[in-house]
Amino acid sequence: MSHRTVIDPDRRSFLIKAAVTSASVIIPRSLVAAELVPTPGQTEGPFYPVEFLPDMDNDLVRVTGQAAQALGQVVHVSGRVLDTRGQPKPGSVVEIWQCDANGIYRHPRAGGQGRIDHAFQGYGRTQVDEQGRYRFRTIKPVPYPGRTPHIHFAVHLPGQGRLVTQMYIEGEPLNARDGVLSRIRDPQARRSVIVPLASGQVSEPGALQGRFDIVVAV
Repeated sequence: MSHRTVIDPDRRSFLIKAAVTSASVIIPRSLVAAELVPTPGQTEGPFYPVEFLPDMDNDLVRVTGQAAQALGQVVHVSGRVLDTRGQPKPGSVVEIWQCDANGIYRHPRAGGQGRIDHAFQGYGRTQVDEQGRYRFRTIKPVPYPGRTPHIHFAVHLPGQGRLVTQMYIEGEPLNARDGVLSRIRDPQARRSVIVPLASGQVSEPGALQGRFDIVVAV
């Protein structure tokens, strides 16, 4: 009389999973992990600094040697520089520049120089850490004729060159009519440069906080 071996259902499930795990199965890369959307490149604009202040750190609200703080609402902008696989890009240098609370750039070709806020640094630079993290203390950007509020970003990548882009603020009415922002045709790419600002997680009273991760194509 023959005896049939009965396999417990739980053990059967374990054996099936083990067989599948050990088999040589080719899985499409898209199913292993979804790649991040590269941050779209944008114009540097006409007001990239032609000269730099001695103070070029990541705090644009305070200028060394000045007692006054910059006009405008303080914003802490932070994020990471990553490749499309989500890996950090250590060694990268991040620059930002923007107009002051009066809508004026620190640039000889920008109008209204008599109204410029000299307590605002206007330009900052920092190097990311080993996890690709950066941080800036600046002011909430304001509109000026022809443009919605934005902050210019440039990322210098070791051995890969330079990516220039812009960060926009979620909820700004002028976003819908901004010519530079509207040139980003892909909706997902456009969303990637529009950042919500919120309070509540910043220790500085009255300040806002936003996260802007910058994804570079590998």
